[in-house]
Amino acid sequence: MTEKILSTKKNGMLVMILTIFLYALAIGGCIGCGIALAKGAVPVLPVVGLVICCAWMALGWILFLGLRILKPQEALVLTLFGKYIGTLKDPGFYFVNPFCVSVNPASKTKLSQSGDVDTSAQKNLSLSTLLLSGSNSSDASLSNKKISLKVMTLNNSRQKINDCLGNPVEIGIAVTWRVVDTAKAVFHVDNYKEYLSLQCDSALRNIVRLYPYDTAPDVDTTGDGIADEGSLRGSSEIVAERIRNEIQEKVSDAGLEIIEARITYLAYAPEIAAVMLQRQQASAIIDARKMIVDGAVGMVEMALEQLSEKDVVELDEERKAAMVSNLLVVLCGNHDAQPVVNSGSLY
Repeated sequence: MTEKILSTKKNGMLVMILTIFLYALAIGGCIGCGIALAKGAVPVLPVVGLVICCAWMALGWILFLGLRILKPQEALVLTLFGKYIGTLKDPGFYFVNPFCVSVNPASKTKLSQSGDVDTSAQKNLSLSTLLLSGSNSSDASLSNKKISLKVMTLNNSRQKINDCLGNPVEIGIAVTWRVVDTAKAVFHVDNYKEYLSLQCDSALRNIVRLYPYDTAPDVDTTGDGIADEGSLRGSSEIVAERIRNEIQEKVSDAGLEIIEARITYLAYAPEIAAVMLQRQQASAIIDARKMIVDGAVGMVEMALEQLSEKDVVELDEERKAAMVSNLLVVLCGNHDAQPVVNSGSLY
């Protein structure tokens, strides 16, 4: 279904003033006709006038149902006897067919997102509010039937998902979105808010299972058959963009635009978090030890070369081995060395 924007004139104020004025005339006409009948005038004209005034007073309120007020970044989808007639988008005070019905199946859906303010029950509406908004007895408030065109942020609950290595991780995303086609949002899906929430969960699972939590060897995250260094922790921008594209493909038929998707929370699941922390610590210790050993070997080599060049002392192979052993112990040890002075000979 294609969205049709109504170019209705903003003549709601004129209709409201005219209707109130006609009500005042009807009341005055009833009083005047009653006085004329009491004085014994010709009964035809007073009776006809009295009938017209009473009929207007009984049915004139229907025009109030056609009054609609729209604020900026709001839309109203209207149907007439089940047929879609168009959408009001420009802010203003409108008068439309009093028998038109506003449609918004997601009006009472409350998600953990911006824009979902609780406007439910226990709110008493004055008569003037009911008249100006054109609400009927079945609607708590016309504002519930308006569709917000503002940019909103959906923050779904954290999910536990297995990454490509089978490790359970907890991840949460925030999706920034807005309605761009009100007809599709209302008529193509049952509830566009719930539909968006479910598609966010599905897209998140589809993308996360392609990546490891941290960089892993022989893992292809792009689908080109070549191993890469993609990971949830190190490629968060790329992962978020893939999630956004995945969601956008699913919700295009619902008239929604996904502006941005961001990862708001990422961690190993509690049952393996401690083990993975130990693994990361062990990996860090190994890397640190490797660096220390590389540096120590370089320092020992440099010491032997300088002793040989400057002829400080002549060392045979056995003495060189002993010196290398002592230097490596001193340079690679975790604690300060305790020197031992040897006053004798090695032989």
